[in-house]
Amino acid sequence: MEWLEVSVTAENEAAEVVAEVLSRYAHRGVAIEAGPGGWNTGPVIVRAYLPADDQLRANKRRIEEELWHLGQIRPVSAPVFRPVAEADWAEAWKERLNVIHVGQHVVIRPSWRDYAPVPGDLVIQLDPGMAFGTGLHPTTQMCLVALEELVCPGAEVLDLGTGSGILAIAAAKLGAGHVLAVDNDPIAVDVAQDNVISNGVQRAVGVMCGSLAEVSGSYDLVVVNILARVIVEMMRGGLATRVRSGGVLIAAGIIADQEPEVVAALEREGLTLVERWQREDWVCLVVKRVYSFG
Repeated sequence: MEWLEVSVTAENEAAEVVAEVLSRYAHRGVAIEAGPGGWNTGPVIVRAYLPADDQLRANKRRIEEELWHLGQIRPVSAPVFRPVAEADWAEAWKERLNVIHVGQHVVIRPSWRDYAPVPGDLVIQLDPGMAFGTGLHPTTQMCLVALEELVCPGAEVLDLGTGSGILAIAAAKLGAGHVLAVDNDPIAVDVAQDNVISNGVQRAVGVMCGSLAEVSGSYDLVVVNILARVIVEMMRGGLATRVRSGGVLIAAGIIADQEPEVVAALEREGLTLVERWQREDWVCLVVKRVYSFG
């Protein structure tokens, strides 16, 4: 299948807004990458992939119009479009990814890179394929740090918007008893399932195609690394009911200036903020449910 890559250069504080625009048209998610100077300096690059179908021309025009309007408020470059074959897309990711160390013990090893682990390493072998979730982004890294701190032996974990499955796999390797990894993109589900198997955690991790509405029950730990807008919508849709009494929710993918809106949505549903991380303009929140639903 052919795809049209759209890439937009934006300052850190505008990245999530650009991602929201692109996510309306990109069926396989949006990636936010560091620029040449890294996350701390200079602009970042927001990428998405549009299917080359009969809606492509109209979607391309809408993206250009919406980003033009956004550019009147915040510094955003004009979108750059480039046709990409599916195989070329996958190869482009491979060039960008190297072994990454996160937190105290987590090591993310792309499946095509060699790495000799040392004692104490918790190695996640990852092939993101056509799904997003590489471990490069600060939001993913903060979620991994939070999981190191919060996963208890035997815990039941829910990972909503699993992408490549990186967070679900990490939770399993950190001792969770059962992890349900959910994504509404069938491609991401296939990629996550392959990564679960390659990491040998298929007995602990189940992968499901669906959304919050299809998830039943409650969990000791829920992780949602998406976008602020989506987290707020999920709270309205009953996300808090998936956190059992005494359980915690990790919410990430939040730009700092959108934090108050997310915190308000969490607190309206009876969740209490207990911990907060921030890297550059990105925030990760840990909230706790301190009572049961009636």
